[in-house]
Amino acid sequence: MTSADIAAPSALDFSRKRRHWFLRGVARHVTVAIGGVLIAVLIATAILAPWLATHDPLALDVTQRLRAPSAAHWFGTDNLGRDVFSRTVYGGRISLLVGISVALLTTLVGSMLGLLAGMYRWFDAVIMRIMDGLMAIPAILLAVSMMALARPGLLTVIIAITIPEVPRMVRLVRSVVMVIRELPYVEAATSIGVRTPRLLFRYILPNALTPMIVQATYVCASAVLIESYLGFLGVGIPPETPSWGNILSDGRSYVQLAFWIIFFPGMFLGFMVLAINMLGDGLRDMLDPKLARRF
Repeated sequence: MTSADIAAPSALDFSRKRRHWFLRGVARHVTVAIGGVLIAVLIATAILAPWLATHDPLALDVTQRLRAPSAAHWFGTDNLGRDVFSRTVYGGRISLLVGISVALLTTLVGSMLGLLAGMYRWFDAVIMRIMDGLMAIPAILLAVSMMALARPGLLTVIIAITIPEVPRMVRLVRSVVMVIRELPYVEAATSIGVRTPRLLFRYILPNALTPMIVQATYVCASAVLIESYLGFLGVGIPPETPSWGNILSDGRSYVQLAFWIIFFPGMFLGFMVLAINMLGDGLRDMLDPKLARRF
């Protein structure tokens, strides 16, 4: 028996074990798998929009207005003769960009403020009163107010959505830090003279990452919805840019004549929010040790 004959079964066994481990993980966390697959499909659709789109999303053809779904126009056309399928796949780019950008900015700013608020009482007294004031205003109203005061554009939309979402992240991180700072290992590190910056970033922040990651997924889903609200109200992305909110806003007056104008973009929007929420719920169950022991 050669060494190759000996090595072959071990490599095969390793491959089988790895496949078994993967399938077992998927079976235990089905929501993560389903949400991840849906998000991957939507991301791939948005990235490949220039190749998937059958028409120019901005091209007008009034001779083809309000056409039902067909081989030429898979999702039909709108009131200006624009191809709804092409506008829908391009609109996913805006929603994904806004959702991911808002989630990253909210996590970055909220985690920093939450860490400081959880460690310093004087900073907590000041920053949490500001956060309470922001949370007293509905997120959509605050975003609409900011959009009315600033020049419409993608960056303005991202900032307008991020500000109302920051207080939720701050309160979450603050509550986690206030629990962790009382644990024995943190008190031991403090007693031997570990400075506060090192204490925060080496001992406290790693243990606060799990709730932050889960909350970031919910922020992403909320940002996608708020961006659609702003587009539907006409105060978000400029109307000439295809986004799901703009498409829904353009088609609301023609819903009785051509329901497909709002049906397909609304379906994509619903799938995206559902996928992100499923991924967040699955990550919470998978990353939380207390919940993981139940499976």
